[in-house]
Amino acid sequence: VQLVESGGGLVRPGDSLRLSCVASGFTFFVTPMSWVRQAPGKGLERIASINAGAGGTNYEDAVKGRCIISRDNAKNMVFLEMNRLKVEDTAMYYCVRGLKTLGDRGQGTQVTVSS
Repeated sequence: VQLVESGGGLVRPGDSLRLSCVASGFTFFVTPMSWVRQAPGKGLERIASINAGAGGTNYEDAVKGRCIISRDNAKNMVFLEMNRLKVEDTAMYYCVRGLKTLGDRGQGTQVTVSS
């Protein structure tokens, strides 16, 4: 299993980012996927997930209405569009195979929101 995240960066409050994750080593199109994050000094937090197939989605309250998770099964990719970013969104973001917070994940991509 390999998951490679990208798209993070240093942005200002209110900005947007689109995180990407390329997956390999498993049958992607039948696998639910999630994004989790870890803020400095805090534990892992699952913020969004998307089912296989038609791709039903779920969001944690802190990001609901600001983030959109999507997937491209043809490219084995999952995305997280993040809008109206807040300082408290600062964290390392990981793409995770499955719906468990502690599932297989990549090296992460850092998102820093600062004015």
